[in-house]
Amino acid sequence: MARHAWRAEGGRRRITGFAAAGALTALLGGAALTGAAFADDGHDGHWNTTDGTPCSKQARACVDLAHNQAWLIHDGKITRGPVGISHGGQGKETPIGDFEVQWKDKDHRSAEFNDAPMPYSVFFADGGIAFHEGNPQNPSAGCVHLGHDDAVAWYEDLEVGDPVEIH
Repeated sequence: MARHAWRAEGGRRRITGFAAAGALTALLGGAALTGAAFADDGHDGHWNTTDGTPCSKQARACVDLAHNQAWLIHDGKITRGPVGISHGGQGKETPIGDFEVQWKDKDHRSAEFNDAPMPYSVFFADGGIAFHEGNPQNPSAGCVHLGHDDAVAWYEDLEVGDPVEIH
């Protein structure tokens, strides 16, 4: 037999005891007691992740440094990728975190590295860190190297202010 009571407190009624737990369980369909509301989201608990990437649905550019891969994303859907990349080597690591596109320069040349060409540069982190055309087989000085066609795609697709996630 269920123990419950409507108890008057300060002019209001409150449900107590087993009835309160039953009402809450009924309201949430059992999820409150089982955790089912969050466990069965189809993303192993990563409900905001773009499928196939380590990045959120809000990211426009996504990089997975551990697997040397990058993606372009629109509205939580992959529009390009995964593509092969290279990134900063030891002592010149590519920064990890959430960034945004700061500026772009199609014909950029590096003031830091003897006027070295950095075609299709999309800068996203302090210190001159950018996506740009480069050999995806060679480590960089912190930038994300993309093959020619991919660098063009990143340059054409991304706009100043777009979110970039580096994992």
